[in-house]
Amino acid sequence: MYQRILLSVDLHDEASWEKALPRAVELCRLTGAELHLLTVTPDLPMGLVNLYLQEDSGGRLLTSAQRELQAFVSERVPKELNVYQHVDQGSVYASIIEVAEEVDADLIVMASHRPAMRDYLLGPNAARVVRHAARSVLVVRN
Repeated sequence: MYQRILLSVDLHDEASWEKALPRAVELCRLTGAELHLLTVTPDLPMGLVNLYLQEDSGGRLLTSAQRELQAFVSERVPKELNVYQHVDQGSVYASIIEVAEEVDADLIVMASHRPAMRDYLLGPNAARVVRHAARSVLVVRN
C-alpha cells in the first residue's frame, strides 16, 4: 500500500508531531513503508544576515537542525523502522511538497491544529499542502 511516508515535524513545537508521529509509525509498521522525516528551517534574508548575523548563520542553522533531527529520531522513532532524515530551508509548505516529490512519497502526514481566524486569512501550512500536493495527505488533528 505505502512504500514511503513523509512526516513533517517542527522540532520546537511538540504539537507538530505529538499525534502525527505515532500515526505515521503505525502506518509504516502496517505497510512496511520507509519513514521520511522532514524539518524545515527558516530562510534567512541576505539583508538580515549582512546587517545583524554572522555570514555562516544559515549554514549553522542547518547543521543545528540536522543534529536536532538526529536526536529526535534516536529518542522517538522505533529502531526497526527504515528512517530517512531531511532538513530543508525556506517555506514550510513548499519544502514539504518538494521533498515529497524528491523521495516519491506515497503519503504526506502532518499535524494540524484547530483553525484560528488568522488561519482563514493567511492559510496554514497544512491547508496549503493539501491544496497543492500531488500526493495523498493525512492531516492529523491535535
